[in-house]
Amino acid sequence: MTRAALAASVLVALSGCTAGAPAPSASTATPAREVSSASPSPGAVPRPVHPVGDPVVIASGLAAPWSILRIPGGGTLISERDTTLIRELRGDGSLRQAGVVADARPGGEGGLLGLAFLPDTAAPGGTGWVYAYFTADVDNRIVRMPLGGPAGQRTLGAPEPVLDGIPRAGNHNGGRIAFGPDGLLYATAGDAGNGANAQDLDSLGGKILRMTPTGRVPAGNPFGTYVYSYGHRNPQGIAWDSRGRLWASEFGQSTWDELNLITAGANYGWPIVEGQSDHEVFVNPLVQWSTDQASPSGIAIVDDTIFMAGLRGERLWRIDPSSGEAGDWFVHSYGRLRDVVPGPDGTLWFVSNNTDGRGTPAPGDDRLYQVEVAP
Repeated sequence: MTRAALAASVLVALSGCTAGAPAPSASTATPAREVSSASPSPGAVPRPVHPVGDPVVIASGLAAPWSILRIPGGGTLISERDTTLIRELRGDGSLRQAGVVADARPGGEGGLLGLAFLPDTAAPGGTGWVYAYFTADVDNRIVRMPLGGPAGQRTLGAPEPVLDGIPRAGNHNGGRIAFGPDGLLYATAGDAGNGANAQDLDSLGGKILRMTPTGRVPAGNPFGTYVYSYGHRNPQGIAWDSRGRLWASEFGQSTWDELNLITAGANYGWPIVEGQSDHEVFVNPLVQWSTDQASPSGIAIVDDTIFMAGLRGERLWRIDPSSGEAGDWFVHSYGRLRDVVPGPDGTLWFVSNNTDGRGTPAPGDDRLYQVEVAP
């Protein structure tokens, strides 16, 4: 099918995401002490891992947290969608304000969303840049801010624009950002509630975008624009495995949520198809879930094992990409889960999202958890 024929067959409709009310989170435990990550052994072959034991609470009292950003060399920043604050986690589990994204305009699923970090000794402060994806008055955009101060006393300088013009709406804003092995910045952009955006290569909506650290179109992008892949509804998780392959999680509408292996220039089918299909033009997901089991957001890869946070599904998914085998942990134990990242010394960190207006928060919510992972 030609690109013009695809565009002609786009279905415009699409109701917003829905979410059920989660069970209350577990009570606060003794905070875990943050330590530096251990470096993997050179030449080590990744072995699949899974959660071991019960999670412990690292921090509590977060307000609709969206992104966990662990800074190399020590320290962690967490974005709060609705307060638009970037909060720093201290070693004792306490939280302090490191900065605020003043131009963010919370509403619905929009606000302060993803964070990413780029080391750069030439940046003001001599440490690097913190990137933020957020919903502004008329669009979604990306800025970067110089990071200053030592761990425990981090500060963020004035923002510099990186990219604007990403479609915004009350839902489907995407929002995850991360630097890939190629040193380029990737961003997930939702269709902003308009499925036609996803198949329109002139729109930044419904795409995974790829750009230089200063916001230029890099050489090698498949269409000579920011667009890296298209046909996405609302992708909110990206991570790379040891082979440099990019994986992304994606919210479906009412039938299937997806985990996709992303390749440059590929079309993932939304809104013409949802989940797997026999249409040769579209790339099928590796795994699909019913929307009540997943509604996925952040993903992390540890030892080539993919972990995926589930919002409506209220669980942590573990996927073996070599086989597509998937299993779930902590079902309905901690409520809605928004993000997951590799933690220090053989652990995984994940954050609940019960205070986002769709959950049922318990006293102390939201919380950042740590759990051990092992073969």
